[in-house]
Amino acid sequence: MPISRILASSLRNRSGDCVNSLLHRLGSSRRVQCRNYSGAPKNNKRKLDTKPLVTTQQPQNSHSSPLAKFIIPTGLLAIVGAGIFVHYNDEKRVVLKGQGTDRLSCECKGPTVGGPFNLIDTEHNSVTERNFRGNWVLLYFGYTSSPDVGPEEVEKMAKAIKILESEQDLKVIPTFVTIDPERDSPRQLKAYLKEFDPRIVGLTGSICSIKDMAREYRIFFKKVEEDGADYLVQTSHNMYLLDPNLEIARCFGLEYTAEQLSEEVLKLTKSRPSKAPEKTPDS
Repeated sequence: MPISRILASSLRNRSGDCVNSLLHRLGSSRRVQCRNYSGAPKNNKRKLDTKPLVTTQQPQNSHSSPLAKFIIPTGLLAIVGAGIFVHYNDEKRVVLKGQGTDRLSCECKGPTVGGPFNLIDTEHNSVTERNFRGNWVLLYFGYTSSPDVGPEEVEKMAKAIKILESEQDLKVIPTFVTIDPERDSPRQLKAYLKEFDPRIVGLTGSICSIKDMAREYRIFFKKVEEDGADYLVQTSHNMYLLDPNLEIARCFGLEYTAEQLSEEVLKLTKSRPSKAPEKTPDS
């Protein structure tokens, strides 16, 4: 056999081996065939045998692994459980028709509003929250120089107290706390409140003491339109009803009339047990 033919046959065999080796590394899923040529004479008419040199298996489906079989059902259960939990909470928050209407009123309970204070009355006597314990108290924050809303609220409080005492035989201590202690001295307070009802307890004190009490009762106030000693005080005009334990039973807005105010106070005093009245700050 000529040397050139032997070399050609050897190169063909090595080329086929290299291709098969490369396909095997790439992990092909197809069946690859390569022909091996022998050194038969050119006139040999037989068909050459073909054999599959590389056969690779189909890769396994990742979803068929045990870990995937565990993760998918667990994820579905978690999603369903979250949906049930959200639906259950929504059902608990639903307010049925005709229920929950009492919550529309401004009620303040617990330690959120209210706290200790230390002020002086119109007779320069020291007054703290302990002096009011055991009594129902109608508490208003204002100032004597208020041009319109303040006097109207004090007048409303005085009328409501008269209605409750004369018609319902219910004693409620009306209390006026100034938010302008710089101008509202004990003497000024006494003269101002006497015009409405002398039974109204007037309280003032230092600027720090007033600010501390306003902070405890969530009262907003701010000087506006200042012109030297002449200014107005912007405030929320809050009026609170305190029960005998000095907890806030109700916060009343400007929309109440004296009759409505006395009616609501009467309802609240009947719905809560009351202690015997104690000594008032003026007695």
